[in-house]
Formats: sequence, structure tokens, C-alpha cells
Amino acid sequence: MVLFTPHNGTQKIILPLRAVQGVFSLLVLALSAYVAHWYNTTTIISSPSQINFLFFASLWSLVSILTLELFIPRFVAPKTAASNYIALGVELSNVVFWFAGFVALAVFLSKLLFCRGSVCQSAQADVAFAAGGWLLWTGTGVLMAKDVISKGGLAAMGAPSWGRKKSAAPVEVPAGKVETV
Repeated sequence: MVLFTPHNGTQKIILPLRAVQGVFSLLVLALSAYVAHWYNTTTIISSPSQINFLFFASLWSLVSILTLELFIPRFVAPKTAASNYIALGVELSNVVFWFAGFVALAVFLSKLLFCRGSVCQSAQADVAFAAGGWLLWTGTGVLMAKDVISKGGLAAMGAPSWGRKKSAAPVEVPAGKVETV
């Protein structure tokens, strides 16, 4: 993958961001687990789907970090454009999951009639860390998309033209001569 080559300067940025993404994922995982446990043991209703979704998003992020940093660069032809698109897809799926998760939980908390105690504070912290996780994944997603696009996009893969013809050289028309058909 392009981001993993030693001569690329973005590697110096990506690895620390991945570490922070991992910490945020673990924090959201712990906070979501605490709130879900409280709902499942203290109330007669199950935990809200918004909490469960953030639990999933944090697990997906941990798997994604392992995939992006270990699996793709070592086992999926690291210097092919296909691995770039696989990594970009994983990256952007995290952006979508984190955004959907923190917005859904924030809306859920705003609709509660009352919110007090440690479980409510944990859910509010869950929203804050999930928003931070979304910002981190958006940042690395932008860096990766910029890198994939700068390397030629689909043209780097030798993608077929799908019936499109290459454009011919521009034709110069002398000034003042306009032909109508």
C-alpha cells in the first residue's frame, strides 16, 4: 500500500493517529459496555440500539486498525492499486459508522426526559469520544483518499476504458471562420 512505504511522509502521521484511534475505540468500547450493562441489569428494557451500534463501531475500528496496519500491507499485494481501494473502503466505512453512532446517541440523549448519575455521564462521554473518533477517522480517510487519488486512481490499476475513446488532439479553428450546419 502506498501509505506504508518508508519514503512516504504520511506514514509518520498515520501510525500515531492509528494509536489514538485505538485508544478512542477502547474508551468507547468500555463506556458503551458499561451503559449497555446498566440497561440490561437495572432496567426492564434492553440497552438502546444507539449504544449497541457504538459498541459495534468501536469493535469494527479495532479490527480495521489491525487490517490496515497488519493484514493489507503484508498479505494483500502491498503495491497494487487494489489494496489501496480496499484500505480506502475500510477507512471510509469507519468514518460512516462513527458519524452515525455519535449523532444517533447524541439525539437519543437529547430526547431523554431526565439524565443523571454515572450512567448518563458515561453515555455523554461516549458521545464525546465517538465524535473524537469520527474526527480521527475522517482525518486519516482524507489523507488516504488524497494519496490514492494522487497515485492515479483507477488508471493506476489499468482499468478498462469501458468503451470510452481517448480524446484526439485539440483542433485549432482559425479565428473568424465559423461554419454552421
